Amino acid sequence: MDRVTNTNRRGVLRAGAGLVAGGALAAGCGAGQDGPPATAGSTSASPSPSTARAAGHPSAGAQAAPAPRAYPGLPAQITHGPRTRPQVALTFHGQGDPGIAHSLLSTAERHGAHLTVLAVGTWLDEHPDVARRILDGGHDLGNHTQRHISVNAMPEAAARKEITDCADRLKKLTGSIGTWFRPSRSPVASPLVARLAREAGYPHVLSYDVDSLDYTSPGAAAVTRKVLAEVRNGSVVSMHFGYPGTVAALPDVLHELDRRALRAVTTTELLS
Repeated sequence: MDRVTNTNRRGVLRAGAGLVAGGALAAGCGAGQDGPPATAGSTSASPSPSTARAAGHPSAGAQAAPAPRAYPGLPAQITHGPRTRPQVALTFHGQGDPGIAHSLLSTAERHGAHLTVLAVGTWLDEHPDVARRILDGGHDLGNHTQRHISVNAMPEAAARKEITDCADRLKKLTGSIGTWFRPSRSPVASPLVARLAREAGYPHVLSYDVDSLDYTSPGAAAVTRKVLAEVRNGSVVSMHFGYPGTVAALPDVLHELDRRALRAVTTTELLS
């Protein structure tokens, strides 16, 4: 796939039109990236009663989210799943304008795909309804630290707080600390951070073997080419909410995965 079709580009960018004007979007997890801008000024409608309830506790009658689980025989830091099954996991660093997140989730669901979202705690504080939206769509939800800063570079007490604060947000919103933990600003956790994550209740750290580099804003065609050139059975792909190029790339990525008979599943399904 050398390019994103004009039809796809127009359709998906219309869905996110106006969401990102006026400034940069959330930064990716590459080393040396600056911290993401605050999103508290984003315009949104007044919260509904269900959203207000989500800010304090899981919605009445909502099923509790799955808890983390150990996968015997798999390493402490997981980069991919079995190479013997035609499945891949598209994982998203969760922050940025929630309108783009909703567009990506809806696109995946129209294609029968399920995603894994590693959410930033401050993002959940600002947009608490997104946690339940992710779970209700059949997607995985996990922990990407509270403030999305370089957790590997922090002293022990501060790094622990980054992990547990986000876990607490997830627990408050969904009844679970989330199924996965991924460190911020690095594809892998330091030994200290991996230990702290285990102590917080995450038996594994979720890394990846394919980096879309979408956070560098290379354009939808470049994101599509990068993913499709490297993805294979069992791959875990790193992508981001918050970037219109990712919205534009996702339909073509999913179409080509379908053509190759590769199913996009949650990380939990990939490893089960």
